Amino acid sequence: MRNKVTEILGTEYPLIQGGMANIATGGFAAAVSNAGALGLIAAGGMNTEELKRNIQICRQLTDKPFGVNIMLMRPEADKMAQLVIDEGIPVVTTGAGNPAKFMPLWKEAGVKVIPVVPSVALAARLERLGADAVIVEGTEAGGHIGELTTMALVPQVVDAVKIPVIAAGGIADSRQLVAAFALGAQVVQVGTCLLVSEECPIHENYKNAVLNAKDTDTTVTGRIAGVPVRIIKNKMAREYIKREKEGADKMELEKYTLGSLRRAVFDGDVETGSLMAGQVAGMCNSIRPVSEIIRDMFEKSAPVLERLSAQFGRA
Repeated sequence: MRNKVTEILGTEYPLIQGGMANIATGGFAAAVSNAGALGLIAAGGMNTEELKRNIQICRQLTDKPFGVNIMLMRPEADKMAQLVIDEGIPVVTTGAGNPAKFMPLWKEAGVKVIPVVPSVALAARLERLGADAVIVEGTEAGGHIGELTTMALVPQVVDAVKIPVIAAGGIADSRQLVAAFALGAQVVQVGTCLLVSEECPIHENYKNAVLNAKDTDTTVTGRIAGVPVRIIKNKMAREYIKREKEGADKMELEKYTLGSLRRAVFDGDVETGSLMAGQVAGMCNSIRPVSEIIRDMFEKSAPVLERLSAQFGRA
């Protein structure tokens, strides 16, 4: 399923892997790229040298295109921005900030810049600054989120900008894939459904928590404080939300979250770790190769479209 965006990205499928901090390593990005999508190395949780090492690892494992995700609020964002130029990375996705100051350098170097946006206004502004596309992420997604749903936000951004829109949040199977394209997206970004892939490097306990999750098993911490994060419910989430509602200050709340993602990813701490996952976790109930997960999403979209065609044909 190729289109103009896949031609730009150099991928078989119009799909990007989410930039999941501490999870999206060079090895994992390579597996996704080898499966025909665009793998991303997440710089979140890395320093610049670690990012460079993961880029080298990725290049050893794939000859396909891959990109880097940079969290712009990180202290080494400037160094990382230059590193992707030095390393000839073709695509950069950004989050947690505005990439405006890096845009001229990236564009001059031929880097495709694709920011994550939670609103129409930011999407339009970044289009004016030269973004090549925008990732429109709904609140269904895991990790740091906005308030608007994918269903509501994607078509509004599509109507507001001329650059390609990439839909993210709440996409795990062929039905949601078709829905995203129906909303006007040209590409999708997925993360939660890849957590249960064979190649995903998270701890077995974290992976099992996703496998065992039901439809109502995610919650959002930090909503009152203005830093909402969607995770699987556990002891940490319950205590955080309780103290947040009681008016705990930022310093106290940080005691719950400091290092919590690393505890989940590396140590398998499912009680006090931050098990970031989207609302589709309840659909992710078997461990499969990355290639199979991605291929099924697209191959099984044809029957969905046929059913819709028949349904509307009778109307």
